[in-house]
Amino acid sequence: MQNLYGNPHSGSASSQLSTRRVEDVRLRALRFFQADPDDFDLVFVANATAGIKLVMEGFRELQGDFWYGYHQDSHTSLVGVRENACEHCCLGGDEEVEKWLEAQPRSVFDSSNERGGLFAYPAQSNLNGRRLPLSWPGRLRSLQYQPNDKIYSLLDAAAFVSTSPLDFSNASQAPDFTVLSFYKMFGFPDLGALIVRKDSSWPLVHRKYFGGGTVEMVTCMNESWHMRKQDNLHEQLEDGTLPFHSIIALDSAFDVHEKLFGSLERISSHTSFLADRLYKDLSSLRHANGRTVCKIHKDPRSSYRDSLLQGPIVALNLQSSRGECISNAEVEKLAAIRNIQVRTGGLCNPGGVASCLELTAWEMKRNFAAGHRCGNDNDLIGGKPTGIIRVSLGATSNIQDIEAFVEFVREFFVDDCCYPESKTENPKADTSFYIESLSVYPIKSCGPWQVPSSMAWDVRPEGLAWDREWCLVHQGTRAALSQKRIPRMALIRPHLDFEHGVLRIRYAGRLPLSLPDEITVPLSADHEQPHNPCAQHTKMCYSSRVCGDSVSAYTYNEPDIAAFFTAVLSTPCTLARFPPGPQSTTRHSKLQIQHPPSSARTRPPSSQQTIP
Repeated sequence: MQNLYGNPHSGSASSQLSTRRVEDVRLRALRFFQADPDDFDLVFVANATAGIKLVMEGFRELQGDFWYGYHQDSHTSLVGVRENACEHCCLGGDEEVEKWLEAQPRSVFDSSNERGGLFAYPAQSNLNGRRLPLSWPGRLRSLQYQPNDKIYSLLDAAAFVSTSPLDFSNASQAPDFTVLSFYKMFGFPDLGALIVRKDSSWPLVHRKYFGGGTVEMVTCMNESWHMRKQDNLHEQLEDGTLPFHSIIALDSAFDVHEKLFGSLERISSHTSFLADRLYKDLSSLRHANGRTVCKIHKDPRSSYRDSLLQGPIVALNLQSSRGECISNAEVEKLAAIRNIQVRTGGLCNPGGVASCLELTAWEMKRNFAAGHRCGNDNDLIGGKPTGIIRVSLGATSNIQDIEAFVEFVREFFVDDCCYPESKTENPKADTSFYIESLSVYPIKSCGPWQVPSSMAWDVRPEGLAWDREWCLVHQGTRAALSQKRIPRMALIRPHLDFEHGVLRIRYAGRLPLSLPDEITVPLSADHEQPHNPCAQHTKMCYSSRVCGDSVSAYTYNEPDIAAFFTAVLSTPCTLARFPPGPQSTTRHSKLQIQHPPSSARTRPPSSQQTIP
């Protein structure tokens, strides 16, 4: 059988076939980067982060520990290495790196302490696409020391190689260690690589841990002894069974990529043209009063026309006609409805986002205390955004994509009306303002319900009455679902029916024939009364995750409720309600719900009555 593949750590025909295919793909990957197999070895890993961690494990075992320096624009995975170093330093920009190189990097060590060091940086910032000098590893290596007493270089090339060639034909100028992710280049398979200069492999072979396939012999009983494999570096570092099916699939990925796009040089030229067009079009957008719509975070030294200095990424924040920042979460949700995929937030680049948004360390800590968490919607604090919007372009992007995104921004965020500036010195004294309409969101992240214009509405310390009273939770993790991850939640339309004391829930999209047009749950919040119809829907109170915080919520036990939401969202979920009483969370004051007696909550509202 020619297509039967077995565990490479065996001598069977199927296992040997896997071994041959894996080694062929390993060689092909090295040649893709012009890396001579006599000078380099390639270690297959799960992703770029796994490669970084593998390097860190080697340095962690060095005698005397190790010094670690990293560039401000480093991905979180590079920053995390510092926690294992005896001393670390964040270099605040290219200028600081240049000064450090000129001042002899070895000077960071105590002359009485012999230890190694590691300097890490990205080839391309994953935040704004700025490309950093690839000459630093060679310059660092020109300061020669003893093999066990030098500073090595670690290059994060994950973002860079998706649209630009990486040439290791000159081994003397190449980084000691390079990490990358093949899925960012080809889309599939989910696989990464660590490329190692063989002359720089010394720190890695001191790693203490060994896994299956990396040793020749192990004793366990009266004596603890083992012998590592010695033939190739990758044999010592690839713990356990390799994902050989994914590695074989990588061979096909190389074939398809070459057939579709030719080379990374062509992709680089194509994406640079598109990025320049996008940058110019977004820069030209103006509100009617002349204010700019997009604040683009581009380094003044870079140019979208020069692929050596800038990758095909446009990082920005949107601003209203008053100059106020617009919520990135709002932008991302609207973009999802238009089938436009962008990424928002800190983008796993803490130094880069702090620099772009001029956020100090104390401000970031304050934001955390105020409830900001990675991926949540609490993204405007103290008048500043907590993250940015990243638009990334790739090999399959085209001019229509550029036009669609610019038109999307123009449609939703460009103000075509010019409003006169208020001349009132005290805005609170201006009585010309009134509420035209008011909507609440009974179910968190779902559609709104508009309050009738004749109805008075209660504003409580925790927020508007009946706003985010319910949420949808995943049946496995108990985490609250969000529209950011499931845009279809916007099509769930709740309706507060005070006359009948129920919340009516409909779905504005296409319903499966087996589902009812609507479902209802009681408005009463008293879960202790046996006669309460809500009691048959609820079970015991669970701890759920809402916007990163742990809160208590009653989940509805009625199968029809879970079946309805699971079907319309294609996610196993059900409805949950926050119980009466305070909730210990800093995310939203609304979660600190204080309900009045339930009898007041079910009374039909009138124009003279304040709705609780």
